[in-house]
Amino acid sequence: MDSKQLQTFILAADTLNFTKTAQLLNFAQSSVTAQIKALETELETPLFDRLGKRLVLTEAGRKFQQYANQMVTLQEEAKKAIKGEETFFGKLTIGAQESQCTYRLPTVLLEFKKQYPHMEIVFKPAHSDERARRHLAEGVLDFAFIMDEEKPHDMITIEPLIQEQIKIVTDPNHPIQKQEKFSVQDLEKETFLLTEEGCSYRTLLEEAFVKAKIHPLNKFEFGSIEAIKQCVMIGIGIAVLPEMAVRKELEAGKMKEVPWRPALAPIFTRIAWHKDKVMTPPLQAFIDLTRNAFKENKTGTI
Repeated sequence: MDSKQLQTFILAADTLNFTKTAQLLNFAQSSVTAQIKALETELETPLFDRLGKRLVLTEAGRKFQQYANQMVTLQEEAKKAIKGEETFFGKLTIGAQESQCTYRLPTVLLEFKKQYPHMEIVFKPAHSDERARRHLAEGVLDFAFIMDEEKPHDMITIEPLIQEQIKIVTDPNHPIQKQEKFSVQDLEKETFLLTEEGCSYRTLLEEAFVKAKIHPLNKFEFGSIEAIKQCVMIGIGIAVLPEMAVRKELEAGKMKEVPWRPALAPIFTRIAWHKDKVMTPPLQAFIDLTRNAFKENKTGTI
């Protein structure tokens, strides 16, 4: 297999469309088809399934996608090393929750941009930690932030960064804040403003409800933490969010914490990557910058 075949496969695996791949590469479609067929012959297995008009990766194709990306990356790194070039071009695809992107990563990105001005960063939503693990294993993501309890994975390296406190919050004038006594059962008739299913802190709340044998029926689901916060502050309902997302609002008195005792169990922000991932200088730099930023956050210096 040569680099042209690998690059054609990588693009075809991304677009899942041979016609579009040919247009992007300025090839004839027959050339794309021939290159993919040559790869499949060499590997002795189909890389794509043709399901009517749809093109999908086979299981072998998904596995090969990871290795193809690594091989192309190594080729580019080898060329740069031989030429003595210090400039890096390319892309890092990172899985991250909205809370990380909004409240933790801007300082990391600012410093990374200074070091690698020509690198492209693509953030993919990581609402579900299980999905993030799967995408790391399949090579869809180069790197991911995971917020959950410890769950080992054979193919994934996972490193804890910081413990997250989870807060149950309302608007300051919510009736529940005026009660002299509070119990978990008081929450059963409340409206809950929830993140998407699979989100770690939503899962914590739902597990707490099951343990307390209560079943709140009024639920709104959002794809945005900022939307949830705005709805909390005007009194639409109660939310469960990481402290980093509501710290300023709590300090300003725009929200109040519900005194749930015992408090919800803390979860941990972790960074994760495939154990066989090629550690290019940009990827290693991003990991190191992330470690330093979270260390500073833990000590309260940022």
